[in-house]
Amino acid sequence: MSSYAVLVGRLGAVATLGLLLSGCLADKLTTGSIMPTAASREVSTATSPEAREARWRELAAKYAPAYQKNPNDAATAYAYGVTLRALGQRAHALAVLEAASVKNPKQTQILAAYGRALSDVGRYEDALRVYERAHTPDRPDWRILNAQGAALDQLGRPGEARGFYDAALKLAPGEPAILSNLGLSYALSKDLAKAETTLAQAAASPNASETVRANLVMVRGLRAGDPTPRKPAKQRT
Repeated sequence: MSSYAVLVGRLGAVATLGLLLSGCLADKLTTGSIMPTAASREVSTATSPEAREARWRELAAKYAPAYQKNPNDAATAYAYGVTLRALGQRAHALAVLEAASVKNPKQTQILAAYGRALSDVGRYEDALRVYERAHTPDRPDWRILNAQGAALDQLGRPGEARGFYDAALKLAPGEPAILSNLGLSYALSKDLAKAETTLAQAAASPNASETVRANLVMVRGLRAGDPTPRKPAKQRT
């Protein structure tokens, strides 16, 4: 597999998994949030990827029977779907979140999670249609704008994608998750100089994740002619 094929494969993962916990943590600031916040805080404070995964598994064991008992409860369906996504159970997560979106067509948190689940399985056109319903022009969400950009990059539409990244950065200046996707977008277009500059800016943020820094290492490897750039760290946040 070529270095650029590796980049293509990683971009969607960074955009979706990279947003997962940041979205959950933001939920506690949202009026009428349906996401149980204690669980997301516990995962976010876990000291290692292994500890975070173990906590997600505990949450899955908790939410599974609750969902089976009452699949119509929006908060339970959302929490269960997000947990399944965090564990990489893509098909199951998609089924749960799709059903929840049908039952709660105006619940933007569910729509956002459903869109990301669609992106997880490569249904980018469908994801874009769902993302459009997950926020509104008068109340834009930078996380959704960032996810829309990543989906467009996957569809080979980098010019449109960067318009969404720019819009996201206006709402969240310097946000490393956005800058990381923008840097990968440049890399996909083989503009490695811009890619490195943008990823270096992302990695310099105190909020940058391990994956953001790993993406910078990967692009620097490409610039140096390394045929096997380091794979970004596995991320559950």
